[in-house]
Amino acid sequence: MKRALFAALGPLLGAALAAPELSPQQIIVNPVPTELQVRVWVNKDPAKTGNPVYQIGERIQVSVQVNQDAYVYIFSVRSTGEISLILPNAFDQNNLLRAGETRTYPPGSGARYTLEVAGPEGQDRVLAVASRQPLSLAQIADIQSGRVNLRGADNLARALSIVVSPLPEQDWVSDTAFFIVGRAPVVPTPPAQPATGTLSVSSTPAGAQVLVEGRPVGSTPLNLALRPGRVEVELRLPGYQNFRTTVQVRPGETTSLNANLVPAVQNGLLQVGSDPQGAQVLLNGRLVGYTPLNLSLAPGSYELELRLAGYQPFRATLRLASGQTLPVSANLKPLRGSLEISTNTEARIFLDGQEVGQTRGGFLRLDDLEPAAFQLVALAPGFRAEVREVRVEAGRTLQVRLNLSRAR
Repeated sequence: MKRALFAALGPLLGAALAAPELSPQQIIVNPVPTELQVRVWVNKDPAKTGNPVYQIGERIQVSVQVNQDAYVYIFSVRSTGEISLILPNAFDQNNLLRAGETRTYPPGSGARYTLEVAGPEGQDRVLAVASRQPLSLAQIADIQSGRVNLRGADNLARALSIVVSPLPEQDWVSDTAFFIVGRAPVVPTPPAQPATGTLSVSSTPAGAQVLVEGRPVGSTPLNLALRPGRVEVELRLPGYQNFRTTVQVRPGETTSLNANLVPAVQNGLLQVGSDPQGAQVLLNGRLVGYTPLNLSLAPGSYELELRLAGYQPFRATLRLASGQTLPVSANLKPLRGSLEISTNTEARIFLDGQEVGQTRGGFLRLDDLEPAAFQLVALAPGFRAEVREVRVEAGRTLQVRLNLSRAR
């Protein structure tokens, strides 16, 4: 059986690009980097270094490889917009590839069908979509005939986007191979000068999305064949600042771009609570609110203080990291009072019936007393007991003078 080949994929990356090697600028693009990878190529360009040329009627083979177990679907879109299904087909319906497995269609000598390049002349492409789960193509294509019931790259993009939309983003990926039907495009450069140069892009950390002239072309590390000239390059990686630069691509040369990505600075969240609530919140000495309080702050060190009348201040030094949520809960301690007792003789001192000390040299200081009313009693041999009702207040020192009288 002979089948006219019809290759896949969306428009070229633009005037600055020639023969993109990787998938992201094609019909459907996974918006996030995935561990699952698929690679598709044609037999004249296994390394995907350029646009191989096939004559009309010439036989062609398409190869595909996955790094993890996946179901693979291969489409072809001709320069006329006609779309066909290469895999699965009436003779090769098993499209489940194992990790590291490479398959070629048709599989070689003895195959029950061939693929032949059909006209007109132009840029044809092949699209491979790999999925960890089988995809339902019943509304798009007929496996037995290979016919796809829509036309044009844009329509195929919309249809495939609907097919993969129920899947997690990590569960599917695509790749593209390009080739020329008839003759290669004329490059307006001197014949002895190479038509393209190579841009080698890497990043630390790796896995950043690469955009050339605003269009995604793959993830680092990445090699691209580009037409000579100045090219705008951008790298994006979640959690890091976008990296942008302009590079000069020279014909026949490799231009290397190594980007050290800078972590993105994100505000952290400081959650401040206290028991009891309603305490003043001071940050670096400035009043910012009352507990409970949530504060969005830039990463850094902060001096935190909580104040509430009748309670001891709470102080802490905090370190807030980028994107961190830092909860702080303070159990405020009531302010205590002090009592200074002076006597005309050394005496034993009692508060509410409990002995708390003895005056030395006629003086005794009691600290850390709960604010309350107390019965103060002073006893000394040969002297009458001296009794006094006193009230200790929070944060204050009460001075009491007791003159004990001699017993008769």
